[in-house]
Amino acid sequence: MVHSPEKTHRVAVLDEDLCQPRKCSLECIIYCPVNKTGGECIIQRETDGKAVISEDLCTGCGICVKKCPFDAIVIVNLAKELGTDKIHQFGINSFRLYRLPMLKKGYVVGLLGKNGIGKSTIVNILSGNLRPNFGNYDKELTSEEIIDKFQGTELKSHFEKILNGTIRASIKPQIVSMIPKAFRGTAKQLLDKYDERNESDRVSSQLEMFNFLDRDLTELSGGELQRLAVAVAAVKDADYYFFDEPSSYDDIYQRLAVARVIRDLAKEGRSVMVVEHDIGLLDYLSDYIHILYGEPGAYGIVSTLQSTKLGINRFLEGFLPSENIRFRDKGYTFDIKSSSEDQIPDESVAEYSDLRKSFRSFSLAVSAGHIRRQEIVGVVGANALGKTTFMKMLAGVEKPSEGHIEHGATVSFKPQYLNNAYDSNVISLLSTAYRNVIENSPIEQEIILPLGIRRLYEKNVRNLSGGELQKVAIAACLLRDADIYALDEPSAFLDIEDRIALAKFLHRFVRSRGKTAVVIDHDMQLVDLLADSLILFQGDPGLRGFAGQAMKKEEGMNKFLATLSITYRRDETTGRPRINKEGGRLDKLQKEAGQFYYVDK
Repeated sequence: MVHSPEKTHRVAVLDEDLCQPRKCSLECIIYCPVNKTGGECIIQRETDGKAVISEDLCTGCGICVKKCPFDAIVIVNLAKELGTDKIHQFGINSFRLYRLPMLKKGYVVGLLGKNGIGKSTIVNILSGNLRPNFGNYDKELTSEEIIDKFQGTELKSHFEKILNGTIRASIKPQIVSMIPKAFRGTAKQLLDKYDERNESDRVSSQLEMFNFLDRDLTELSGGELQRLAVAVAAVKDADYYFFDEPSSYDDIYQRLAVARVIRDLAKEGRSVMVVEHDIGLLDYLSDYIHILYGEPGAYGIVSTLQSTKLGINRFLEGFLPSENIRFRDKGYTFDIKSSSEDQIPDESVAEYSDLRKSFRSFSLAVSAGHIRRQEIVGVVGANALGKTTFMKMLAGVEKPSEGHIEHGATVSFKPQYLNNAYDSNVISLLSTAYRNVIENSPIEQEIILPLGIRRLYEKNVRNLSGGELQKVAIAACLLRDADIYALDEPSAFLDIEDRIALAKFLHRFVRSRGKTAVVIDHDMQLVDLLADSLILFQGDPGLRGFAGQAMKKEEGMNKFLATLSITYRRDETTGRPRINKEGGRLDKLQKEAGQFYYVDK
């Protein structure tokens, strides 16, 4: 859609990490039409030489965007009336947020959108940790000015209470790895410190935390820190509760437990808001949805409030009829057919006998099996049952205590926990993995562009976000010449769009190249999209694990969902799996029939 200049306002954003004035010829300044006529639309900042773009002088031609060799510039024309909805801007040529979501007492409101589009900014503004500036980034507004901006809206009373200190907010932070650096002591000491409602025992039981409550925070795993953070937020006595990505590091059992803790707060009449990238979990725990759309790192716009089902479907479709906005050029659908066995040749790339692996306090047993060429094997089950150990044995990183693995195949392994200690840029890391030149090569078209990481080439690996680091690690794994690609939790830190795109990309990659993939993940929507077959791990977490042979996806999903005591139905519009309401009509019917995983016949 083309906007006339009178009906638009310009958004010009510079990614300062990507802007490299010492490595370029200042193409943005040289080729700018306004600069050519004597104007100063783009100039160099005196302190570091980086570009500064005047949004008032910019014509929106986009020439600087195309000419910048590092993809550091974003120029967007937005509807002029949207300018009056600006809530916050961090600085000149930086990210800005339009509109705010609504909090509803007694309900869970979910925020759904890509990474870098303002979800965490919203959480900080609504909780009172960040004062909105409405675009006036060079000064701090008074409380009266902020309240005046919300005159005539439902948010006016909310900000009056926030600014007067008469309302309390409880936040579960996104980055739980910082908790041991902010507090010294055991998990129980931290929980007791913030238990203002005498709920620590109940919440600890719901989240199965008793086995690590007496351990020091520095000894906790990512999943244990995540559940502790959820518990600490839940036991505070607050009016508003914000949970920023509460499922990261948790397995599906733990995710459902977290969802129940969050829903209990809403049942008590409190207002709850959740940022979550697992749409199955978000669907399960939310009552309403706000979609966030825009340009990651540049601007974010909050949609009107919608029911959970409609909101998720609208997000997948990429179109908001009520606002007449298409924010993505294509929609996402889920294949409702059974996995196609006829596409997978009956040719093994790896065979293994009964395997055993013994540690001091944990033992793993895996039944004999084989993995086929062009197959994507999903590996599911609770944490601490040996899934990663099995994958490491397959990759040759670990040796089994008993049994053997036979394959002449090479394995490329992406680990669960990523290390950003590589002190160079992304293109250097990727070139090392590929052992060849990547830029302008067919492999760049095949792997780098679909994963959306070309623009990260000049970024230092140490400065990557969690989602960026995950995509770079996946790319590095796939760039290695191998027969089997073993990916341990590739969805971690990825947003919903990236997870769906990854699933579809891996399918194409495996089929077209005649390769095989083994994928461990806890996002059941991703597993449903991705897997041809499943290996199910069961046992006592941290003590013993057992895995049977690979099963067809439908059989494996049915058995796995039975262990969770949940049933799936298909959404009639998008085909995505949805969790049936526990004890509802469909839930009862499917459990009676033993059909936990619904598949169209």
